[in-house]
Amino acid sequence: MENPQQEVVRVRCQRIGCDAMFTEDDNPEGSCTFHDSPIFHDGMKEWSCCKKRSHDFSLFLEIPGCKTGKHTTEKPVLKKVVATPKASLPAASQAPVSSTPSKEICSRCRQGFFCSDHGSQAKGLNQSAAVAPAENYVEVQASPAPVKKIVDINEPQTCRNKGCGKTFKEKDNHETACTNHPGPAVFHDRMRGWKCCNVHVKEFDEFMSIPPCTKGWHDANPGS
Repeated sequence: MENPQQEVVRVRCQRIGCDAMFTEDDNPEGSCTFHDSPIFHDGMKEWSCCKKRSHDFSLFLEIPGCKTGKHTTEKPVLKKVVATPKASLPAASQAPVSSTPSKEICSRCRQGFFCSDHGSQAKGLNQSAAVAPAENYVEVQASPAPVKKIVDINEPQTCRNKGCGKTFKEKDNHETACTNHPGPAVFHDRMRGWKCCNVHVKEFDEFMSIPPCTKGWHDANPGS
């Protein structure tokens, strides 16, 4: 009499940007796509590895990984990225002291907002002058919500709710099946957290580990 087949144990990949379930016997090289450390500066979120950016945190997390390798259960060690200080002008060529920054370094001009100091137009009226160079900046914009597809109730799907990421079948889905963060994510004064549960931490890996605070239905297509 044959022995019953052993249950396959799947574990979750800990690389940033992956979140896939895998087994140790099925983990070939190149099966994982992921990102290195994130950078947060002046409301912008950027991946240090591919320089892709977004102001919106949800869209930022959806930027596809740019590196490949094997899945792993070890949490990545995040690098501390420090902004390079701006070089000061030589004493002989310094302009008269002024509290108004130049148009090139003015944060409002660079982000495309209206600036009374330099006469910049609001975003949408003169956006071409406010956008950073294309080779260094990838603007991630929300696309129209797709029509929700009809799936088999036994078809495995991955929940895309923030903080969940579990695999589920529609036949097992119910109003308390999913634990997630309805959001939004909040970044302020080097703190990261969720407004929905009012939990804030300093490190990005700690932020990603904040337990979900809300129960609901699994959803493979949030916003659809």
